[in-house]
Amino acid sequence: MTRPLLALLLATAMWLAACTTTPPTPSAPVTPTPVARYQASDWSALPNIAEADLVAGFDTWRLHCGKAREAAFKPVCVDAAKVTPNATAVREFLQSRLTPYALRNDDGSDSGLITGYYEPVYPGSRERSAAASVPVYGVPDDLITVELASLYPELKGKRLRGRIEGRKLVPYADAGAIQASGANAPVLAWLTDAMDLQFMQVQGSGRVRLADGSELRLGYADQNGHPYKPVGRWLVEQSVLPASEVSMQSIRQWARANPARMAELLASNPSFVFFRALPASSEGPIGALGVPLTAGYSLAVDPKTVALGSPMLIATTTPDGAPLQRLAAAQDTGGAIRGQVRADFFYGTGDAAGELAGRMKQPGKLWLLWPRDAAPPQ
Repeated sequence: MTRPLLALLLATAMWLAACTTTPPTPSAPVTPTPVARYQASDWSALPNIAEADLVAGFDTWRLHCGKAREAAFKPVCVDAAKVTPNATAVREFLQSRLTPYALRNDDGSDSGLITGYYEPVYPGSRERSAAASVPVYGVPDDLITVELASLYPELKGKRLRGRIEGRKLVPYADAGAIQASGANAPVLAWLTDAMDLQFMQVQGSGRVRLADGSELRLGYADQNGHPYKPVGRWLVEQSVLPASEVSMQSIRQWARANPARMAELLASNPSFVFFRALPASSEGPIGALGVPLTAGYSLAVDPKTVALGSPMLIATTTPDGAPLQRLAAAQDTGGAIRGQVRADFFYGTGDAAGELAGRMKQPGKLWLLWPRDAAPPQ
């Protein structure tokens, strides 16, 4: 790629950013980027983890430990594979090899939001029909993704997405435009309900149950480059639902009662996710770490705060108020998962998991378990 083209792409990236934010006045102070805060903790001060959850969480983490994004975990992973899978041995290993760091918000507080997600299973078809007419798109043929971090470090972690129009790179169509006019993309399946597609995009994966009882497994492939905005927020802004009552269930109920406003609701979230077909398997969906997620023991986190592949302790409650304290593995990310004390708890596959995930919006605390011989994360 030539330098002139790179310069054009960088200028385009800055222009795209300007389209979605209000430019500051020349005298406006620059707000510093939030810095993750970690406070070393004593093992004796941490919440008690039941033996079964300790072993299950440890097994979930060490099974894919070798894919951890931090090199400091490599020797720990080698030794973790040799640990006998019982609570005593696991506890001794963790306490001897890892240091717990309490995650803190920018204001110094240690409590944050824990939500839930799952892998939905929705009825559909490989072919379009009168009953199944909502397309699930693969990656569009005209979607361009540009990585500029190698030349422009200030854009690390950012991707520029768009399409070529003449000699220009322009923003890709938003969700409203795609829903109205379609996309230049393969259709992987057809669903029976537009809200099913919206929720599948939010979850980042899903299964389509076909008429013969088999299932088509789909995973996240790419996104149109527009920012994610929860449709529930639009309902609150429209004074339709109070924020305290927003859930997956209440959103679906409103949509069914207001079909004439369905398109308006869906277009309120400009982000649009494209999928890829995955091999048939009984395992969980593939997370951002590239490994199958484990129900009850995999977390989606902000990768700017927690390195993927890290073991963590979580202390929160279920939607019904029961304590939820366990060892888990940071194996996924999400468009809405941003900040230090913030996580998405993976509940599993199917309607029962969806019922819990849809209502999960609990306060909670998080601890990052970091190799004892390594410098604290920065």
